[in-house]
Amino acid sequence: MSAIGLFFGSFNPIHTGHLILAEYFVSHCDLQEVWLVVSPNNPFKNGADLFPQSERLKWVRISIADNPLLKACDIEFSLSSPSYTIHTLGALSAKYPEHSFQLIMGQDNLEQFHRWRSYEDILMRYPVLVYPRHGSQVCALEKHPSVRMVDAPLLEISATRIRELHASGHSVRYLIPDPVYQEWM
Repeated sequence: MSAIGLFFGSFNPIHTGHLILAEYFVSHCDLQEVWLVVSPNNPFKNGADLFPQSERLKWVRISIADNPLLKACDIEFSLSSPSYTIHTLGALSAKYPEHSFQLIMGQDNLEQFHRWRSYEDILMRYPVLVYPRHGSQVCALEKHPSVRMVDAPLLEISATRIRELHASGHSVRYLIPDPVYQEWM
């Protein structure tokens, strides 16, 4: 059974931080691949400022086209909205029984994990790999047997900040992958 890491995100837009983390997890955590799961609508975020989902998926695909260990995943596009991780995990497990899935998330998300739909079921059925985030606090779930804290690079790149910089006319070159930069500019 192949171990697949699932890195969920709006990827609005995908940036070099996403790619650095995906590469780190696939090369340091006994994963055969990392799938970047493009979320059309995060239930905890306002979707008003999202680029169209087809555009975000295309940006992910062109950003990872030269890396056979990273894959773009659009399964949430065919699921009901908003996207709940437990439903996506169930759909992926049913569609790909030859794979085992592990959830990749930032420490800031782990702090809020108790608010996720059916988070206990996720922890019972899927390992969770957690990378550090600035400003995050230690939380009780870090000690859960299904949670593994990973000493991944601590990055301070955010899609929100990239959109703000772009809107104010500042350069975002090297913050986003070159193929996305060429498409977006």
